Amino acid sequence: MIAIIDYKAGNLRSVERALKKLGFDCRITLDREEILASDRVIFPGVGAAGKAMADLRHLDLDGVLKQVFENGKPFLGICIGAQIILDRSEEDHVHCLGLIPGEAKAFPVPLMSGDKERLKIPHMGWNGLRLIKRHPVLSGIKPEDEFYFVHSYYLMPASDSDVIGTTDYGIRFPSVIGNRNLIAMQFHLEKSGAPGLKILKNFCDWDGQTC
Repeated sequence: MIAIIDYKAGNLRSVERALKKLGFDCRITLDREEILASDRVIFPGVGAAGKAMADLRHLDLDGVLKQVFENGKPFLGICIGAQIILDRSEEDHVHCLGLIPGEAKAFPVPLMSGDKERLKIPHMGWNGLRLIKRHPVLSGIKPEDEFYFVHSYYLMPASDSDVIGTTDYGIRFPSVIGNRNLIAMQFHLEKSGAPGLKILKNFCDWDGQTC
């Protein structure tokens, strides 16, 4: 069973529908024992970092997620669930889970394209992914594949070794990061059509090993 972490964030049902379309057994849950007994964990969501962390702590799920990571269970973060696995976020200046060293940073203002045109924040819409290194969860993803983004903050791990893929939007920023059994993505897999479903399926078949 795949546990989808229920910390009162938005977009959980979209992830559940995508997994069920792929034929995987999943459940939106905030039950500690159910999460720890699951085969793998998905940590999705939309919203602000401060509220997300406050809700996680109120529900006593922050420690559970740290235990999931430490236990080596396959663990996927999506969107705000990717940002708050880092040490801190510039959004609300909040301390986060610290599963991967680093922070979520605000896009610089003004944010300019290569043609010197001002870009809108949040970064919203379809964009590409440049893979930095191989990873089983990204197997089969093509250079021309695009993914759906909605965000004003971006992932910035402390170590380049944790960067798996990058995306260009005014700046080049890490859009896929990972360490050991944890992989996290800034874009919405559940809204990214066939390439997004491909990544979700790869995650559901992944044993948590990076090789």
